Amino acid sequence: MQLSVKLLSLLPLQTGNGKNGTWKKQDVIVETDGQYPKKVCISIWGDKIEESKLIPGNRLKIDFDVESREYNGRWYTDVKAWRVELEGTSSGPSAVPGPIDAPHHEDDLPF
Repeated sequence: MQLSVKLLSLLPLQTGNGKNGTWKKQDVIVETDGQYPKKVCISIWGDKIEESKLIPGNRLKIDFDVESREYNGRWYTDVKAWRVELEGTSSGPSAVPGPIDAPHHEDDLPF
């Protein structure tokens, strides 16, 4: 999924150590366009965090996945970005690639 949004604010950077090594997560608050704009908290993980793009007021194009999980009988939903671009820029070498398991479609397959 993809949203074109305005970056409103950044929450404090979170870091830690896990079984796979160190990690970092940046939650950002963005606002959608339209007659009834919505605010959304989106998580950006690891090397996808590009401080140069994450400036309040910037217009961003964010590709993301939505995932829910159950813990102790309650459900929690995460919105995780897998690509963040300044709006108006094209996907080029400077774009951050999505995860290996991100949906990928090839239109030029021979079958």
